[in-house]
Amino acid sequence: MWLYEKKLEYPVRVTRPNPRLAKNIITQYGGPDGELAASLRYLTQRYTMPIAQAKAVLTDIGTEELAHMEIVAALVYNLIKDAPLSEIKAAGLDGYYADHDRALYFVNAEGAPWTAAYIQSKGDPVTDLHEDMAAEEKARSTYEYLINLSDDPDATDVLRFLREREVVHFQRFGETLQLVQEYLDRRRYY
Repeated sequence: MWLYEKKLEYPVRVTRPNPRLAKNIITQYGGPDGELAASLRYLTQRYTMPIAQAKAVLTDIGTEELAHMEIVAALVYNLIKDAPLSEIKAAGLDGYYADHDRALYFVNAEGAPWTAAYIQSKGDPVTDLHEDMAAEEKARSTYEYLINLSDDPDATDVLRFLREREVVHFQRFGETLQLVQEYLDRRRYY
């Protein structure tokens, strides 16, 4: 099971309210390549991994993605919590506000709710690990795009941290794929 340390993995600060930026960043909370989808994908796929090391990596990274979801939530919330309603409307978040006020809700940048169709668990460890590597690259790309859109240096700092963690996860999945392939290629004598 998990031990929860009651602090964010990385500190979250914002320069000022910025609902427009929050509208974009929220995709990493509830979008197709976001942290919720990643955490659920990995924590589901771990059960069909053939070796303990692969199960452990999926559990570790899946758990870290939950921590990243918490960071993204804090970032989005801090960008909208003190924003005047006029800025929320100008950012195109008036529909979101009507449904959720300033509460967090799993949606992508266009406001479409999260769906389980965003994740995959095939049951073949090689296929799933390739899926995981692709998911990490898509998340890295999304963080790159968000960094390009950001006009808040504090938010950009957080986004850079999250982007770098995606690179590390990609590398760990690559190493795990190699271990799994070696395990599957070994001859078994009964």
